[in-house]
Amino acid sequence: MADLLHELLSPALSPGSEPPRPDPVALQYLSGLVAQPLSQLETVEPQNLAHDSHSLLLSLQSLSQRSHKNIISSAESHASLGSSLPALATSITDLKAVIPRLDDAAVRFSTTYHKSADNDLLEARKTALLLSRNVERVVDLLELPTLLSSTIATSSSNPTANYTSALDLSSHIRRLHVLYSDSPLASSVSAQADDAMQLMAKNLISSLRSPSLKLTSALRTISWLKRVIPELNPSGDARGAGMGENGGLGALFLICRLSTLMNTLEALDPLRDLADQERLRQQQSPATSSAWSGGQQTERYLKRYVEIFREQSFAIVSMFRSVFPSQSSGEPSTADSQDPLQLMPSMLSTFPLHLIEMLVETLRIYLPIVRDQASRDSLLTQVLYCAGSLGRLGGDFGVLLGSLDLGESLEDEWVEVVRRHRLMAGRLESIVGPREKSNT
Repeated sequence: MADLLHELLSPALSPGSEPPRPDPVALQYLSGLVAQPLSQLETVEPQNLAHDSHSLLLSLQSLSQRSHKNIISSAESHASLGSSLPALATSITDLKAVIPRLDDAAVRFSTTYHKSADNDLLEARKTALLLSRNVERVVDLLELPTLLSSTIATSSSNPTANYTSALDLSSHIRRLHVLYSDSPLASSVSAQADDAMQLMAKNLISSLRSPSLKLTSALRTISWLKRVIPELNPSGDARGAGMGENGGLGALFLICRLSTLMNTLEALDPLRDLADQERLRQQQSPATSSAWSGGQQTERYLKRYVEIFREQSFAIVSMFRSVFPSQSSGEPSTADSQDPLQLMPSMLSTFPLHLIEMLVETLRIYLPIVRDQASRDSLLTQVLYCAGSLGRLGGDFGVLLGSLDLGESLEDEWVEVVRRHRLMAGRLESIVGPREKSNT
């Protein structure tokens, strides 16, 4: 019934067009109308329709007031769809054309920069990443030469601790250089450390020339030099190379102490100049016996010279024997005795001879200038004490004093001085000997 009613009403609802398809809502409404009586259709239904129309109008007004901006925006967007959709279609077409080239580029990138591929850029990036991860270690390694130099530079305040720390740092740097010999960084750090250790070696050698050098300081300095300059350490062929049994360190020690002795004796140059003037005056006027040409200045010079020589020579030889104890024991082997190229004697056996030659030459030049017998006796006695002092260390040169050409008039005087000295030494030995035995 509702369908028939819908067909009857369709020409009125849409005149001049094809009848629309049945609307389920309209069919449901028509079914409801058919089921109602005619009186209700004439009275109640118009009121319901008016009420529903008014409700819909209020809803539309409320919706337009509440969402008019969204509605306007939607209307504008809907108006722009006519141009946006063609542009979107064009962009999709371009994207479809570009996708194959993008795929080819991605494949080429993946092939070129694969982990297993050999590429310079990848190697550089790996190196940069490795450096970034180990930057603190690299900085610590680069700071080692600076730390070593500062440790050596501040060694004057605490040489024992600073030099020991410097040697430990140097050993650590050398160990790193051995482990990473192919690394340019390790080689550069090792070269800088070698320069710093050369400065340390110069400082240690300068300390050996100190006038106030003590035995403990000498022992520490030599032990440090053995680590700083290992080339100077005694080796198996050191004696065959002419360095003696103590290697080059013994020669270095003696040279430094000899330099200190020479510098100390050079401080007597003003007195030596006065002695030279006295010698020239005596040569020009031998018969004059004035106070100026009697040898007083020469006596002062020789006394100071012999005193310094006795103290320094005894200190040098005794300190050398303490720092470099003798290692030789027993008789020489048969092979060494049959070797035509015999080993050179030790430095300790030749160095005192050089010192004695210095003293004897000075006495030969200046002792004849002293004319006062008491002054000469005092000087000769002082020289004999010096000879006895070195004699305690195996360097007695009293016999060599007999070779001094002092003139025939002074030979008897020299013999008398030697006799008195030996007599006094014998008395002293007879007094001190029993006391030492009783104490032991």
